[in-house]
Amino acid sequence: MKSTLITNARIVNEGENFIGNLLIEGERIAKISKDNIACNADVTIDAKGKLLLPGLIDDQVHFREPGMTYKADIYTESKAAVAGGITSFMEMPNTIPNTVKQNILEDKYDIAAETSLANYSFYFGATNDNLDEVLKTNPKNVCGIKVFMGSSTGNMLVDNTKTLEGLFSECKLLIASHCEYEPIIRKNTETYRKQFGENLPMKYHPMIRSEEACYRSSSIAAELATKHDARLHILHISTAKETSIFSNDIPLTEKKVTAEACIHHMWFSDEDYDKKGTFIKWNPAVKTSKDREAIIEAVNNGTIDVIATDHAPHTLEEKNNPYFSAPSGGPLVQHALVALLEMVKLGKLTLEHVVQKTSHDVATLFEVKDRGYLREGYFADLVLVDFDNEWQVHKDNILYKCGWSPFEGTTFKSKVTTTFVNGNTVYENGIFDESSKGQRMLFNR
Repeated sequence: MKSTLITNARIVNEGENFIGNLLIEGERIAKISKDNIACNADVTIDAKGKLLLPGLIDDQVHFREPGMTYKADIYTESKAAVAGGITSFMEMPNTIPNTVKQNILEDKYDIAAETSLANYSFYFGATNDNLDEVLKTNPKNVCGIKVFMGSSTGNMLVDNTKTLEGLFSECKLLIASHCEYEPIIRKNTETYRKQFGENLPMKYHPMIRSEEACYRSSSIAAELATKHDARLHILHISTAKETSIFSNDIPLTEKKVTAEACIHHMWFSDEDYDKKGTFIKWNPAVKTSKDREAIIEAVNNGTIDVIATDHAPHTLEEKNNPYFSAPSGGPLVQHALVALLEMVKLGKLTLEHVVQKTSHDVATLFEVKDRGYLREGYFADLVLVDFDNEWQVHKDNILYKCGWSPFEGTTFKSKVTTTFVNGNTVYENGIFDESSKGQRMLFNR
């Protein structure tokens, strides 16, 4: 059983920030100590001057496999993820075919077992007519059920009131929801198309997918969850108004309705559309700087529970289209952690809070087994970061299969140097070790 000793690291974990040492034996963490660890490890890494963090768990990605592998696949995007310090991901069902039958779900797990460098789980997708299949989902080895209460990439909109009532009343597994109210979006689309035709400027995207469309849908979802005592997790909150739906006065373990913020809604604002155009077109839309600051504040005060990426790549050819033809979504997993660390340097977040919202609270919220914390006996999913290593994002260092990033030209002042997945050094200073693959995540449910 291989052992690795990491010494002199600045360990950030469970609210603590200290210089210490960590021993990996096999797949798991054997010891963490502020004192020297006496052992004859196979490998010793002197991490003086570096941060040692638990690997990130990203609860929302779109890796496009099967069916859209011309723009991304599980192998390429998991590779980009581990290079960015993400050691586990939860992937969405709007692939081709949609993941709305149990055999299709298991096919995705089979692909990941062979190709993913990170640990993985896959959501099962709800439709207007597959409740029987939804109820077959195993809560111990599937992260949750995804319901699109607003249209996005793929045709998985669930807008049947009876279906939603049935889902929230009968499903005991976590329901993760994309919330945008479709009638408002359709009405706004018609209004702006009449005014501008097909060449609608990108800056009107947040007016079509408006604050009210997000708030109305999120409110309906929260009301359904409360009515049926369901477990609801609302994804990618994009407005200040929506934060009023959620609570920060009870422990996360007792919350029945939780919320997620995404990197792009914490970084960009509508002021960036003129420069970035379709490359920051997401659903829900990036909105005002006031919304952005309210989301950051809600993350800091516990109203919003976790941070994710909603990594959703499209090709440059697809993105280089007029407003109505360009798809929504963008790649983010490689740059998520360094973007958050930049926000730490700007005083908007703390290191401890970044770790809590990207690792600890994701593990707690989803009841992930033995991951998300630096604890003895837990899987050794770790990331070492040089907190003072300036570099710029450009096409030559982008790992996404689509070959672009909304952060191109951005200079970050931190750099991921080493990523461990299940005790294996899968990434180190630009070099990948693909001899071991990630594992299927399990859940304490």
